[in-house]
Amino acid sequence: MAESVYKVIELVGTSTESWEKAAAAAVEMAAKTLRDLRIAEVVELDMQLEDGKVRAYRAKVKVSFKYHGGE
Repeated sequence: MAESVYKVIELVGTSTESWEKAAAAAVEMAAKTLRDLRIAEVVELDMQLEDGKVRAYRAKVKVSFKYHGGE
């Protein structure tokens, strides 16, 4: 078996509905420009507030993908 190398990046997804949708938005956007996505790990959740109300849910996500060199 050949050895592989993976790169990890951190993204922040947002949603007005939920943390789950915020995390999914980050992964879906990453999938548009990166190939061979492997793992997504939610590392932090927070909320953006306005006038004492939740304006948006935010999920910080670490996404790993297979590194092919030169990327």
